[in-house]
Amino acid sequence: MSIKAVIFDLDGTLTEPFFDFDAIRREIGLPEDAGPILEAMEKMTKAQRRKAEEVLETHERRAVEQSRLNPGARQTLAALRDRGILIGVVTRNRRDNVVAVADKHGLQFDCIMGREDGPVKPNAFGVLRICERLGVKPRQALVVGDYLFDLLSANAAGAVSVLLVSHPQADRFMRHAAFTVEHLGQLLEVIESGDIPKPIASSG
Repeated sequence: MSIKAVIFDLDGTLTEPFFDFDAIRREIGLPEDAGPILEAMEKMTKAQRRKAEEVLETHERRAVEQSRLNPGARQTLAALRDRGILIGVVTRNRRDNVVAVADKHGLQFDCIMGREDGPVKPNAFGVLRICERLGVKPRQALVVGDYLFDLLSANAAGAVSVLLVSHPQADRFMRHAAFTVEHLGQLLEVIESGDIPKPIASSG
């Protein structure tokens, strides 16, 4: 099976990890065990949600300003482009923040799906929409991320899930990944070898 597109997560995957989600939860007024922030915000009143969005957007702007690419990110994206492989980004962040990161670092993406575009990861929506817009079948796409939600969204879409082993809890996520890489440059080795694992069937 040939790979025609690679879809990346942003924070922790293309860029170095930045967000301290426990600190963001405290600032919003959520307990640290409240779970994912976006899902917790859905249960808030309009006033609470407005405050939470302001806090989150402040942290996201700071993340753009201080963003640094992960090792090998620029070279990997350039090599994919040279090979005619399309590049997408699916993130729980806002789309304009991805554009700002791309502008800051001189990157080019063929399609971006942010949280304002529809249901966020772990939902398959973003992966499926990128594949649709790029004209590729999900099984022809690698979805690369450092967190569980990246893998679950890939598997639910029928794409090939790839775990970048950098998150402190990576060991817990590995069973959901079709394969793992320790650095982004390994993606090229796998693609060129043609030894692409089959997508993992979603369990739900």
